[in-house]
Amino acid sequence: MITGSLVALITPMTNNGDVDSVKLQELIEFHLQAGTHGIVAVGTTGESATLDYEEHANVIRQVVECVAGRVPVIAGTGANSTHEAIDLTKRAKDAGADACLLVTPYYNKPTQEGLYQHFKAIADAVDIPQILYNVPGRTACDMSNETSLRLASIKNIVGIKDATGDLARGKALIEAAPADFAVYSGDDPTAIDLILLGAKGNISVTANVAPAKASKAAALALEGKAAEAKAVDASLLGLHKNLFLESNPIPVKWACAQLGLCEEGIRLPLTLFANTFHNQVIDAMKQAEVIA
Repeated sequence: MITGSLVALITPMTNNGDVDSVKLQELIEFHLQAGTHGIVAVGTTGESATLDYEEHANVIRQVVECVAGRVPVIAGTGANSTHEAIDLTKRAKDAGADACLLVTPYYNKPTQEGLYQHFKAIADAVDIPQILYNVPGRTACDMSNETSLRLASIKNIVGIKDATGDLARGKALIEAAPADFAVYSGDDPTAIDLILLGAKGNISVTANVAPAKASKAAALALEGKAAEAKAVDASLLGLHKNLFLESNPIPVKWACAQLGLCEEGIRLPLTLFANTFHNQVIDAMKQAEVIA
């Protein structure tokens, strides 16, 4: 079972919007040296929505090759087309990913039965561990706990990223889930609390900027050391909040650029981070002690 701080990795781009393969490799080494427990490639934070099909598959391949088995790689392969999600998942398996992360279909708003059939079809088609991803604030599609638990009975559906931020709902899911089905937080502000309730880790935006502290907080929480985990996490609270002053990944890419990890490149319809908010993110980075 994959556990700990799993960075929802940005996809570095040059200032003209091209994927920057050199910076991608440097970024992976930065995370491995900082103690990040796993890499999530081409999820929401990795701009999956604006990478074309070949770029999407190539970034997954590059991440797998660069990581070279040192930590697990989870590939974002979700889509609102079941056919497309199956194909991307096949390509991630062929590239050597350890698992896939599959977001609920966005925009077309399937029923709960439609969600079940969608994820079942992908699981039946591709023999790789699969993690469901529920983030209704972005998809306009909310998968119920009941549907998640129904899917948990499928052999290669091994977990869920719960980005609802609803701790009561997350606790209920953890308590009802089979022992071999992992619940991960996808909400940085509540992640440590959810891990202390039994979640297996956090798929984190904040970890892009403060990977060492994010991994330490997650590890302490997994050990049940609540006070110590929360003390580490307290220094990250500003990042948890201010990295969402504009739509993710706009602020986090800017923050990473300030650390020299990448250029500020991002693709339309996302735009460069507004000057109005720069000082708030800088203050949060100082609080996290990633800059002086």
